[in-house]
Amino acid sequence: MKKSFLMGVAVAALFAGAASAADLKFAPGQDSKFNWKSYDEFKAAHADLKGQPLTIFGPWRGEDEAFFRSVLAYFTEATGIDAKYSSSENYEQQIVIDTQAGSPPNIAVLPQPGLLADLAGKGFLTPLGDDNSKWIKDNYGAGDSWVGYGTYKGKDGKEAFYAFPYKADVKSLVWYVPENFEEAGYKIPTTMEELHALTDQIVKDGGVPWCIGLGSGGATGWPATDWVEDIMLRTQPPEAYDKWTTNELKFTDPAVVAAIDEFGKFAKNEKYVDGGVAAVASTDFRDSPKGLFAVPPKCYMHHQASFIPSFFPEGTKLGQDADFFYMPTYASHADLGKPVLGAGTLVSITKDSKAARAFIDFLKTPIAHEVWMAQSSFLTPYKGVSTDAYANPQMKKEGEILTSATTFRFDGSDLMPGKIGAGAFWTGMVDFVGGKSAEEAAGEIQSAWDGIK
Repeated sequence: MKKSFLMGVAVAALFAGAASAADLKFAPGQDSKFNWKSYDEFKAAHADLKGQPLTIFGPWRGEDEAFFRSVLAYFTEATGIDAKYSSSENYEQQIVIDTQAGSPPNIAVLPQPGLLADLAGKGFLTPLGDDNSKWIKDNYGAGDSWVGYGTYKGKDGKEAFYAFPYKADVKSLVWYVPENFEEAGYKIPTTMEELHALTDQIVKDGGVPWCIGLGSGGATGWPATDWVEDIMLRTQPPEAYDKWTTNELKFTDPAVVAAIDEFGKFAKNEKYVDGGVAAVASTDFRDSPKGLFAVPPKCYMHHQASFIPSFFPEGTKLGQDADFFYMPTYASHADLGKPVLGAGTLVSITKDSKAARAFIDFLKTPIAHEVWMAQSSFLTPYKGVSTDAYANPQMKKEGEILTSATTFRFDGSDLMPGKIGAGAFWTGMVDFVGGKSAEEAAGEIQSAWDGIK
């Protein structure tokens, strides 16, 4: 449900024709913030593909589809390839149907590495080659992490690189109002120890540190899972996080119980949360950040992903009326580097062709990223882009968090079986905030996982 929310709701997109030069959003060579050299070099290397067909199927609909089409226009203009993009409201199910029926698109774009791994295991994906995996490792922030999310076992049981990451989202953010911090004399914490100290200081000064809302209708509880996942990445090696998402490391393991308890230090303290502990589960996550903007402020900080400004008061200027800082790491766990929690889309070849290979090559050009960056709602871990191309300073800051990350991990609940990540984990966090101990909540979640046949 998180994914469907972030994707937005729109009518199903039908196949559309290739773009022409007249459709180019930014005139090649006319704005120095774009890497036009990469575009020219790509164009020269793929001049022999005119008229070849290419079908692309992905999750982008509505506004994101329009943005992607604006990027695709540069690909078709450079190559002359007849590229068509389509989507579906139930794109996850549709790609399975199409591949099994033997009528897949050339390119499939999906935000679920688990689904792609399943398609690769059934022989429906084409390996992208070691040269592409090396390119990602060398050119992306936390490159090893992204290579890992694109590497699966094929039908022959051998591991290969199948999925090229393109477009990411960041969740490891804490939002605040700069004016409130300035008036109170608070500084941005650079460690979790400092974040705890700031939380205590705000209470000492007579304020309330946090706004936390877990409400989301049938998905109530999911914001708490993001907290626990961020804490896991800051207290445990990424390998432990991976084992946790596959049930190799149990919810009842002391490491996971401790992470839940750490979240509880913020969410289960009456003095720390706007409205008190009882309001945490009942407050809708969309309403939760509004306390930041009250006069006087009802809270000073709010942990949430990069999409949350959509629910800020109308007219809020990011960077001025509201800003964010990276969810800090523990000084006591400095060896874990700079982990980032988020999500991303992965591009795979489901029907091989020269045109499909050319599209993967296109994604290695800065221009394929910068055109979308310059409009909205696009972040990339690609270190070779011009960060000046970002549409605003806040996106630029989020992009820099991605490129400077040492570890990147997908939302853990999205990687778990649906009955856990979109079920028992959500309800377990609500029960935990409602009064159960971390051990009790973790035990019930684990029992639910053990009960899956």
